[in-house]
Parts: sequence; C-alpha cells; structure tokens
Amino acid sequence: MDITTTIIEELTALSTEEKRQVLPRFFKTGPGEYGEGDLFIGTAVPDTRQVAKAHRDISMADVEALLNSEWHEVRLAALLIMVAKANKADDSTRKELFDFYLSHTDRINNWDLVDLSVKTVVGEYLMDKPRDQLYILAKSQSPWEVRMAIVSTFAFIRKGELDDTYRLCDMLMNHKHELIHKACGWMLREAGKRDPARLYDYVYANLKRMPRTMLRYAIERFGKSEKATLMKK
Repeated sequence: MDITTTIIEELTALSTEEKRQVLPRFFKTGPGEYGEGDLFIGTAVPDTRQVAKAHRDISMADVEALLNSEWHEVRLAALLIMVAKANKADDSTRKELFDFYLSHTDRINNWDLVDLSVKTVVGEYLMDKPRDQLYILAKSQSPWEVRMAIVSTFAFIRKGELDDTYRLCDMLMNHKHELIHKACGWMLREAGKRDPARLYDYVYANLKRMPRTMLRYAIERFGKSEKATLMKK
C-alpha cells in the first residue's frame, strides 16, 4: 500500500461527519469562492498533525505524492511533515525544503495550508539570507503566494525584525483580496507586540488608505474606545 493511501485511511479513521459537513463551507469551496472544488475528508487539524507526526520520516518523493492529493487534509499532512523535517534539518536540507515548497505553491492553495507551514519552511530559512523571494511572491497573481510572502515574516517578527513586515504591508495595502488584508493585519498586530509605538505610528500614518479589515486586525490589542474611534475614520 502506498503512503498516500495509508494516510488517507488514517485520516478517514479520525474524521467525523460534522467536520465533513462544516469544513467545505468554512474553507469556501463553493462555485466562485476562493477554495472552489477542494475536497475534505473531515479530519480536525490536531488529528491531521497526529498522522503527520507518525509519518514525518517519509521521503520527499512521498511528500510530493501527498501534496498532489485531491484531499485537503492529505496536502496539509504533507506540509506538516515538511515543517517537522525543517525543524530538525541542517541548512542544506532546509534549502531543499525551501526550494521544494516554492516549486509546489500551486498545491498550497488555501490559507490554513499557508499559515501552518510557511513561517517555518520559508520564513525561518530566510532568517539569515536575502529576502528577495518574498517580494517576488508578493507581486504574484496568486493570493496564496502573496499570503506566503507576508506570513513568512512571522519568523522575523519573533526575532524582533520588523522591517520586512511593514515593507510588505505597504506593498499590499491596495491588494484586492480580503484574505491578504487579514494576513497583513495579523502580521502588523504581531509586530505591534514587539514594538507598540511603531505600530501605533504606522496605523495613524496610513489610516485613510488602510483597508478596514487590515485595520481591524492590526488594532486588535488597542483600547476599546480607541479601536471604535479608528474604525469610524
């Protein structure tokens, strides 16, 4: 039995009818929606993590087979396996994982797949390297590649490096997709935990042009009355 079949069977054993009904709606798989046509087994993320952990030593050829699956949770398992490999890898192996990830972005096609993998596989790899690739991704026509660019900076934020987050948010201020506004606002909020004054200044300097969703996420930790005032401007 091949690894994809094995993992599908393991995920199916952990699935529920409730999740099978809820997940397609939650991830917007209807006609014209951002996750159109995606298929779900019905397995919760913690259970998918459990399955991925059990198979974290599989080959990259097997990871590729998983990533090519039609099933969302199988693709997520592939990405979680890559995260596990990256966490214990030397720089050479991390480079292989980084290159592999960027050559398969068409299979990383929803926000959870990006958010649960890109910080480690892309962001942490780039900590001590040029970050040009993020600015290339940020100009992509794919919202998922754009989201990869901004969410990768979470790795930098955790080390107190905030410049790329703000620079990318400047680039993406007028992006058409709300999922990008949410991601930018999320990263701005995280940056604000490191340097509240910088976020405060950035918000007030960009208040008129910042999308409301981005603003709402960015100021989540501001005082209640100030948040209400800002959202009205």
